[in-house]
Amino acid sequence: MSATTLTLSRPTPPPMIPPADASSVAQVRRISSQRLLAGERELVIQHLGSEYHLRLTRNGKLILTK
Repeated sequence: MSATTLTLSRPTPPPMIPPADASSVAQVRRISSQRLLAGERELVIQHLGSEYHLRLTRNGKLILTK
């Protein structure tokens, strides 16, 4: 009868993807919530025939609901 040897090893991690060159990544437009809300606590956003409500909570968090 022959003995079988089993060797356990950790899987090889996937190759790392190098970060994209900053000049090749399109810039995302940014706007502050203070500017967007303009001193109000709620804003209605119309998108493709639907209304979305962006609300500022008492704790300073933003909630977006349909």
